[in-house]
Amino acid sequence: MRSLRKLVPALIVPALAAVLLGAGTALAHEERELEFPDGSGSVPEYREGEPDLLVCKTDPDDFAERIADFPEELRERNLELFDRCLREGYRHLQEAVDAVEEPGTSIAMLPGVYEEEPSRAEPSGECAALDAPWSRFGVTDYQIMTFEQHLQCPHNQNLVAVLGIEGLQIEGTGASPEDVVLDAGYTRLNALRADLANGVYLANFTAQRTLFNAVYVLATDGFVIDRLVGRWNEEYGFLTFASDHGLYTDCEAYGNGDSGIYPGSASDINAGVDSYDVDRYAIEITGCRSHHNMVGYSGTAGNSVWVHGNEFHHNQAGASMDSVFPDHPGLPQNHALFENNLIHTNNQNYYRYVKDGTCALPVADRGYEDGVVCPAVSMPPGTGIITAGGNWNLFRDNHVYGHQRTGFYLTSAPAFVRGENALGKQADTSHRNRYAGNVLGKSETGESRPNKLDVWWDGQGKDNCWQSDAAPSNPPVLPECGEQAGVVSGGSHRLVGEPAKMAHQLVCAEYDIGSATVPGGCDWYGARGIERVEMQLALAVAVVLALVGGVLWWRHLRSSVPATVAAALGVAGLVLEIMGATGSYAHTVVVPLALLLLGLWWLGTGAALRGTHPGFAAVTLLLGGVTLLDAVDKSVLLIPWLPLSPGWLRGLVGLVWVVWAVAVAARRPQAAPEPAGRPAPGRAKADA
Repeated sequence: MRSLRKLVPALIVPALAAVLLGAGTALAHEERELEFPDGSGSVPEYREGEPDLLVCKTDPDDFAERIADFPEELRERNLELFDRCLREGYRHLQEAVDAVEEPGTSIAMLPGVYEEEPSRAEPSGECAALDAPWSRFGVTDYQIMTFEQHLQCPHNQNLVAVLGIEGLQIEGTGASPEDVVLDAGYTRLNALRADLANGVYLANFTAQRTLFNAVYVLATDGFVIDRLVGRWNEEYGFLTFASDHGLYTDCEAYGNGDSGIYPGSASDINAGVDSYDVDRYAIEITGCRSHHNMVGYSGTAGNSVWVHGNEFHHNQAGASMDSVFPDHPGLPQNHALFENNLIHTNNQNYYRYVKDGTCALPVADRGYEDGVVCPAVSMPPGTGIITAGGNWNLFRDNHVYGHQRTGFYLTSAPAFVRGENALGKQADTSHRNRYAGNVLGKSETGESRPNKLDVWWDGQGKDNCWQSDAAPSNPPVLPECGEQAGVVSGGSHRLVGEPAKMAHQLVCAEYDIGSATVPGGCDWYGARGIERVEMQLALAVAVVLALVGGVLWWRHLRSSVPATVAAALGVAGLVLEIMGATGSYAHTVVVPLALLLLGLWWLGTGAALRGTHPGFAAVTLLLGGVTLLDAVDKSVLLIPWLPLSPGWLRGLVGLVWVVWAVAVAARRPQAAPEPAGRPAPGRAKADA
């Protein structure tokens, strides 16, 4: 068995590598080479009191109108700050940031729209000819700049750049975040970039309309995103990367082409901890609402993130974490904790804007403010939480409801997808993810809002488990979580996922917004019926088996009643298998019943051929047995000791059987040999 476990990746991985690598690597968000902070920092605390620096516009009538409906005390406070700002303040946020002379400075932004016109000037001189490699994410080309190059040319990519300043607090003074707006006008990648800015605290303003991120916090130990709104961005609302001691609180994100909230490559402080219990989390996200994005929350290498008390709704997918994209420190993803969140009604499908050409228009003309979203990557619409290659993630006490695809989606991510080709690592993800104690199919008020499926799983991984009431599911049988974390009933350890599911995901991964490539065979993008790759594969297999099996029966078995009955069962099984490929019956008895009938067909055929073709009969009986094992695996019990699902074994043996069956069917039928000791009729007559 150990040798088989080593052999399987050697056989399967090279066959899939070219396809997956071609689909995956072009989508990676590339950044300069980074290391995680040393962890010596802390989450900064909000500082009250008088701000050190002020930023405001100068039109008193416009300002008076903006604060007219504020509560009296807040309105008076803003009038005092405005009077002071006219005398000693700045007109652009970047000017105030540039004026910071010591750590612990606070900047107050008064109500208004800040377009930062000086920062929008086209790069000139050395900044127009930086020696830095180019990359592409989605539809955006950009240079991978070093920190020193950002210091030299802070506005090549950033409307406002906070570079190497420690303890800076930037706060809007409005009644809500929408009263203070930092607007990039689709001229820069980031509205605000905080880079190596330990202890930065951002509060109570809106950042919007960028070619990448509203707010980007990078390589920072200690940050807070507090009461911010990130909206209408090509990629992310809030992106934090390679950072530690972070807090998102009471934020809102919408209208973003990738995710509203992205704690990517969070400091990997729990790598190697073989437990759900950890000393601390690198980033906490609480009280936030993320809606009408491609996905509400996402995190490649979203490690050690505690996500609680949030609402992710009306996105294409509610939340995702993955180990898919290369060059992200901290892979594979591990140790996220999702608890007490509302994750519901994530059924948007924004790929229509790619199909109709909207996303090919100039960015400012696409209509993001009117609800357009141009999806950056492939993402299954109608899904609650997606885990694509994560380990030791814990999902508990969440309300997950109203999804048209599935509540929980767990799939594998072989290491070569992230650029690691060592065979020993290829099955190092999708292990020990625990889904327990969630409220499925009911809203927080008790209203029935079922998911189409509660669980979709490709079958790969070790010690993944789900709560006992997770149903319907695909597969229908799931490993069940015990009361104590780490206890699993009916678990399995498969090195790769189910073949049909992997084929489906390979096709769906070919999406590319840059070239407006929308895979035709994937239901994520609207394929239905015969258009779907699963249906095409099922039909192709059924046609081959029906033709080969039919000719075999006609040439050799039509005079056998048992073989004829077996062939009829096989026809019924093929029809049901096609039905199962539609997706509507994948979680029902249809699929295991199809396998049962096909197994009986091969067993009956093999028994009928033992006398004339013993070798081929043995393979046929083996195929029948493996098919029945597959039926049991998909309906009664996951076979725990198999490194591959019986579906893979059935495919491999089936391929041998088809080739051999063609050869047998082409031969002239022959009579079965007489039992030993009985004379042939001619000899008996002669002897008489």
